[in-house]
Amino acid sequence: MKLRVANGGIVAGRAVLPAATIHVEHGRIAAIDPGIAGKADIDLDGGWLVPGFIDTQVNGGGGVLFNDDISVDAIAAIGAAHARFGTTAFLPTLISDSPDHIEAALEAADAAIAAGVPGVVGVHIEGPFINETKRGIHEADRIRPIDPALVALLSKPHAGRVVLTVAPEVVGAAHIRTLVDNGVIVCAGHTNATYDEVCAAIDAGMTGFTHLFNAMSPLTHRAPGVVGAALDSPGTWCGLIVDNSHLHPATVRIAVRAKGLDRIMLVTDAMPSVGTDQTDFTLQGKHIQVHDGVCTYEDGTLAGSDLDMATAFRNAVRITGLAPAEIVRMSSESAAAFLGLSATHGTLSFGRRADWVVLDSEFRARSTWIGGAPLTAAKGMAAA
Repeated sequence: MKLRVANGGIVAGRAVLPAATIHVEHGRIAAIDPGIAGKADIDLDGGWLVPGFIDTQVNGGGGVLFNDDISVDAIAAIGAAHARFGTTAFLPTLISDSPDHIEAALEAADAAIAAGVPGVVGVHIEGPFINETKRGIHEADRIRPIDPALVALLSKPHAGRVVLTVAPEVVGAAHIRTLVDNGVIVCAGHTNATYDEVCAAIDAGMTGFTHLFNAMSPLTHRAPGVVGAALDSPGTWCGLIVDNSHLHPATVRIAVRAKGLDRIMLVTDAMPSVGTDQTDFTLQGKHIQVHDGVCTYEDGTLAGSDLDMATAFRNAVRITGLAPAEIVRMSSESAAAFLGLSATHGTLSFGRRADWVVLDSEFRARSTWIGGAPLTAAKGMAAA
């Protein structure tokens, strides 16, 4: 298939092309030629064609919460809801839950990949091995210490990536090393660890920080904490929830300058309200209100977000003042690197998957393509 795209910006690798012909073979990009011959198949109308968004933290969407429905159908529904907003690769995320539910989540993600559910590339287990003082909306009675049986469960081979969020002061370097040696991608989150405890975890192979700044020990002048360790460790990646609620705009700019575009990942931490008109939902027995894109419990505790990746992209452009082609590195490229998927995902270049999103001039998603196939209709798109 040859797809002619014109009249906007096409982010191909680190280049921005005003028009291009994209050659797709077997769901992969075979070539991208500058310019087009004849009429465009996609008229960007001043908008953008960028690599599909990669979201490593998706609790729910389309009215479905993964914790409540740990199944292939639920993963497919969540993925479909987020695909409307440009997400072409994602990790369904299970927040602190029982060992049986953790096992079910791992198996469901494997089954979803085997069934060819569009976009799913693994699973994120967020907790329950976290610090109760930084639990946020996580239920206290679901928090537990890790043990050898759970390490063995998490260390089994899986079809996709397994990301695990832990508190380093609770799990410890020895367990982290075992998990990493068995292919688990370990992140720090919901943690009150000291700078030294985080550094020990990094030395053991931990490579990520879940929703940086939120639910973790802050950076102070004599105690750098988790935030200080994250900003001071060049080999790690940090997720940011850029929804104008979890983080002050200045905090976003500081994080981007400190870590660099290649080490920041835009994430949604999305709840089931994304892609719906829901104004409330239930999370582990708690009644959560959704108002102006913010999800909160009655005591004011943030409960994930009502954020989609197109909105995160748009917010990041406006907050940082960076060019869209630079924001792409945070919305796609860095997450692919974090997950070890750079050979197949994250950029529009030879050999990578033909996963992209068409954005209008205000960075709203018009259409999403996975493996060279459109999932939603875009104005001005001819039949492929």
